[in-house]
Amino acid sequence: MTVSPAFRKASTKDTPEFADAAHRRESAWAFRTGADTYDDVRPGYPPAVLELLDAHRTVADLGAGTGKLTAALVAAGHDVLASDPSADMVRVLRSRLDVPVWRATAEATALREGSVDAVTCAQTWHWVDAAEACRELDRVVRPGGRVVLVWNNLDVSHPWILRLARIMHSGDIQRPGFLPAVHAPWRITRELRTGWVQHLRTGQLFDLMATRSYWLKSGPAVRERMTENLRWYLFDRLEFQEGQLLPVPYRTDAFVLER
Repeated sequence: MTVSPAFRKASTKDTPEFADAAHRRESAWAFRTGADTYDDVRPGYPPAVLELLDAHRTVADLGAGTGKLTAALVAAGHDVLASDPSADMVRVLRSRLDVPVWRATAEATALREGSVDAVTCAQTWHWVDAAEACRELDRVVRPGGRVVLVWNNLDVSHPWILRLARIMHSGDIQRPGFLPAVHAPWRITRELRTGWVQHLRTGQLFDLMATRSYWLKSGPAVRERMTENLRWYLFDRLEFQEGQLLPVPYRTDAFVLER
């Protein structure tokens, strides 16, 4: 495979940047559509993430999306509740799993005070007001409970993946070793950093691009340009074949929060 360097360096930021709270909400609101494609091509999470919950029984998966982590929590024997602000995501989640599901945000969960042993937020925390969410989680998590924040990041240490991420406008890629914003009474007590590979066919990379907030917010002209850029990169520049199965490297960064 010919290595194609990216036109910009990888992100050195701990979190995606938004101009203000309204910009963050607008970007997150893009996920009101596209849940079926998201469920088809977005990856799940490595088993080591589940080990961070130890024996915490009742878990609320907030910002659960289509249930990528929710399903793993259920399979591991946890009593799981799940919520997401997107009606489309909730629709797919309800079709996949027989757990209580509702629409809510991490800042306003609609959970009773002290009702859960743990909370998970996977691919979610950069979309929320961290200070407000920390106050809400302090209210709903029982004494001795914990919060687990999780991100899957495309591993842009591979040059071809870095350029792929740029073409896709994958703005949720944090630098290696990043730390999320956390507010009292919570503090980070444990970190998990691990790498793994998802295998996708070339056509699925177009679907993966269509799960990004930038794509979902864009009109037909921008989407057409992004599609042509990705087509050129995969087939003209890298000379992949239609339908070729490709290893797509990921990093998972996860954090245990305790009081």
